Amino acid sequence: MRKLALSDEILLQVDKAARYIGGEINSVMKEKEGKIRFAMCFPDVYEIGMSNLGMMILYNLFNNREDVWCERVFSPWTDLDKVMRQEKIPLFTLESQDPVKDFDFLGITLGYEMCYTNVLQVLDLSGIPLLAAERKEGPLVIGGGACAYNPEPLAAFFDLFYIGEGETSYDALFDAYKKNQEMGGNREDFLMMAAQIPGIYVPAFYDVDYKEDGTIASFKPNRPGVPEVISKQIVTDMEEGYRSISAPVVPFIKATQDRVTLEIQRGCIRGCRFCQAGMIYRPTRERNIETLKESAREMLKNTGHEEISLSSLSSSDYTELKELVNFLIDEFKDEAVNISLPSLRIDAFALDVMSKVQDVKKSSLTFAPEAGSQRLRDVINKGLTEEVILKGAREAFAGGWNRVKLYFMLGLPTETEEDMKGIAHLAQKIAEEYYEIPKENRNGKVQINVSTSFFVPKPFTPFQWASMYTEEDFIEKAKIVKGEIRAQLNQRSIKYNWHEPDVTILEGFLARGDRRCADVILKAYEKGALYDAWSESFRYDIWKEAFSETGVDVDFYTLREREVEEILPWDFIDAGVTKKFLIREWQQAKNETVTPNCRRQCSGCGAKRYGGGVCYEGEN
Repeated sequence: MRKLALSDEILLQVDKAARYIGGEINSVMKEKEGKIRFAMCFPDVYEIGMSNLGMMILYNLFNNREDVWCERVFSPWTDLDKVMRQEKIPLFTLESQDPVKDFDFLGITLGYEMCYTNVLQVLDLSGIPLLAAERKEGPLVIGGGACAYNPEPLAAFFDLFYIGEGETSYDALFDAYKKNQEMGGNREDFLMMAAQIPGIYVPAFYDVDYKEDGTIASFKPNRPGVPEVISKQIVTDMEEGYRSISAPVVPFIKATQDRVTLEIQRGCIRGCRFCQAGMIYRPTRERNIETLKESAREMLKNTGHEEISLSSLSSSDYTELKELVNFLIDEFKDEAVNISLPSLRIDAFALDVMSKVQDVKKSSLTFAPEAGSQRLRDVINKGLTEEVILKGAREAFAGGWNRVKLYFMLGLPTETEEDMKGIAHLAQKIAEEYYEIPKENRNGKVQINVSTSFFVPKPFTPFQWASMYTEEDFIEKAKIVKGEIRAQLNQRSIKYNWHEPDVTILEGFLARGDRRCADVILKAYEKGALYDAWSESFRYDIWKEAFSETGVDVDFYTLREREVEEILPWDFIDAGVTKKFLIREWQQAKNETVTPNCRRQCSGCGAKRYGGGVCYEGEN
C-alpha cells in the first residue's frame, strides 16, 4: 500500500487536500521496476491541469507502453508551497507519491506564458537545479505545448523541448533513452541521440549571437550532427495515428472543465491573423464520426460524467457536427447528459441544438467579434460580418435568450478611435435587436456583457512583427470604450470589463522573448513571483524590479515593430506555415484584405506538405 507524501496534519491545514492525494478513478498504477518513469507536470493548480486535454492524451499515450509509467504532478498552491519549503518536503507525483527528482523525465506542459514562474517553482520544490547547465543527474526536463513554439525565454531551464503533437516522436525518444542506458551512455550522450529525433530541440546544442542594436545576428548549432531547423511533428491520419482516450482520470474535486472532453478535430480553417493556435495546428484534420460516437460511449461509461464537451478550435467547421450532436442528444437523452459546444458560430443549427441541451433562461450566448468595426475585422481576417452577428443575435433573442457575451480585443494593428468606439456601437445594435421583439415575447431585460482583452502578438502568426502599446495606452483605450458605452441609449443593459494591461505587457514580453529573458524570469521568481496567471497572486512590481536589476528593456520586446528581415528568436522552428505566407498575410492585413478560409480556397500557407487534412479534401 502506497504511503502519502503529506501527513494528515498537513493535509488538514491546506486548501483542497484532494489536489495532492491521487488515487482517483482511472489513474494508472504500475510496478516501478523496469519502467521509464515520466512525471507529467502542468504548472498550475490541479483543477486547471486536470482540464487540459493535451495532458490527458499524453498520460494515456505513455501509459499504453508497458515499459513506461507516466504519473501526474501539478503546482502546489501557495499554502502548501510554504509548508513544503518549511518542512523540506520534495515535490511528488500523485500516483506513487514518490519525489519527482527520482524520475527519468519531468515533462512540463507550456500552455500559457504567465505560468513560467510556476515552472521554476516545480523545479525548485523538486530539488532539481533551475539551470539545465548545472544538472549532472536527475530527471531530464522536457517542455511541450503551444508556448514551446518559442522556447527561447525558457531555454536555460530545459534540457529539451518537443515541438508538435505527442503521438508522433515520443516513442522514438523513449526507445533512445533505453538504448542509451543499455550502452552505458551519459546525459550528454542521450541528448545527442534525442537531437536527431524529428521535433526534438536541445537548447544547449545551439548558440545565439546578437547585434549592437539587440536583435539576433545568428542562431546556429554548436556541434556537428545537430539539425539547423526543428520541424514540428503532427498526426496526419486521425484514425491510425490518433490515440483515443477511453477512460480519463476522474478528479475527486471539481475541475475547471468538469466533463468528458471529446476532441473532434485539430486545426482551424479560419486563418485569423492574431490566432497562434489557428496557425501552428494546421492543417485542419477531422476525426471519423463513427469513432467519435464510440469514444463518447466509452468515456461517459468509464467516468460517470454527466456532461460531454466537443473540443475544437472551431466546432462549427466540423463537417459531421450535425450528425454527431443529434446522436449525442438521442443516445444519452435518458441519462440527462449535457452537451457543451464551445467555439460555435451562432446560427440556426447551433441555436436549435443549444435550446435542446441548455436551460435557455439560465444560459448566455457568446459572440467573439474581436473588433468593433468591419474594417478592423477585415484586418484581422475574422471572417465575420456585422450582418451575421446581428442575425445570430436576432435568432437567439427570438429563441428565448436574453443574455449575450461579447469578446473583443483592443490594441490590434491599425486600430483607430473609431474602431474602439465601434465596440460600443455594436453592443447597442445588438440591444436594439432585442427590443425589436414584441414586449410580450421578451424574456425580461436584455443583458449584454462586453469584455475586452488587450492584443498580444504571438509567434507564427501574421502579427508576429506587430508592435504593442504601453500600459497607459491600453488603459486609455479601455476608457474610450467605456465612455462610448455610457453614451449609448441602452447603456444600462450593457456591462463592460477589461483585462489588466500590466499582465498583457508581461505576456507580450514572454511571448516574443529570446534567451536573455531567462534572467528576468529567474530574478522575478527569486523575488517571489508565482502564480502570475492568477490576479490575486500577480505582482507587477516584482517584475518591474526584475527588469531593472537585470538591465533588460521590456520596451525592446513589446513596443518595437519588427522588420520582416529580422531574425526572430523562433525562426529555427518550422511550424508548417512558411514565413513567406506569414509576410504575405501581414501585408494583406495592412491592406485590409480578407483571405478566404481553407475550404473556400487554398492560401498556400505550407501545411499541404503534411499530406493530409483539409488540404486534400475532395481529392481522390
